[in-house]
Amino acid sequence: MDERSRIQVTMLPLYPQSTPPSLSLRPALHPLFKQVQEGISEFTFANLYLFRRTHQYTLSMLSDGTVVILGRDDRVSFFMLPFGLPQQGLLDRLFTDHLLMKSATVLQAEMLHSLGYPVREDRDNFDYLYQRQDLAALAGRNYHKKRNLVKTFVQSYPYAALPLREEYRGEALSVLDAWRRETGQTGDYEAAREGLEKMEELQLCGGLYRVAERPVAYVLGEESADGTCFVIHFEKALAGFKGLYQFINQSFAGVLPEIYTTINREQDLGDQGLRQAKLSYRPSGFIKKFLARAQDSTFPDSAR
Repeated sequence: MDERSRIQVTMLPLYPQSTPPSLSLRPALHPLFKQVQEGISEFTFANLYLFRRTHQYTLSMLSDGTVVILGRDDRVSFFMLPFGLPQQGLLDRLFTDHLLMKSATVLQAEMLHSLGYPVREDRDNFDYLYQRQDLAALAGRNYHKKRNLVKTFVQSYPYAALPLREEYRGEALSVLDAWRRETGQTGDYEAAREGLEKMEELQLCGGLYRVAERPVAYVLGEESADGTCFVIHFEKALAGFKGLYQFINQSFAGVLPEIYTTINREQDLGDQGLRQAKLSYRPSGFIKKFLARAQDSTFPDSAR
């Protein structure tokens, strides 16, 4: 972080004190997250804010001005450093106070390894990266089945695709509630609901999809990777409409501005069905993430 960036976030408490993410912090932190070129999906202000309860996120600033994200998953305390590593003494203290560093970039992993910290890939949290044009065109033999499913949907249902403006928020919320009833899952429901309720404040955008005037799906996300990538945080669709997911995937990619050369569809979290679905769209690459730990500790079972 440059000096101007450090000044912008001096409202954060000095480590080890910390504060939960709040909308009042967005004006200072959102521009910094936008400049993170790796495009890790966790490193947007909206993601940090919306999943603050899920991962017990709090924010702090080290004595050298480095911003640190603290969190806890079950009994595993961790930290993340979206804007770079601090001085080694401060890094040592973080590893003393917490079991893991999460979401380390490739460059950070190399630096941590050179400093003697054990590092390993966190495959379940790799972000899937796609060329926007590939998803919009679905050209070639590899996408033959996807094209057929889109064709089936288009020919079978009277549909409408709309930008997810504030006036359609209620319809998107109805999709989310129906999705929860259909699946019987809570999943990311709380974060997804708040994302819709506060999409204006968080500057999220997306699409709403209807069949015969009935809202059946929506997509919501934001730009990342210094404005070159669009990361999809939420995508919900109702069952019973063959080809719907394939249609909204292609449709949304097709209306995104060309400035977004890639689309980040986030991680699979180790779910093998979800992994297969994401791989079937032929990702152009992955945004790799790494875990690191102190030299005298072991990776906890929950992080394996």
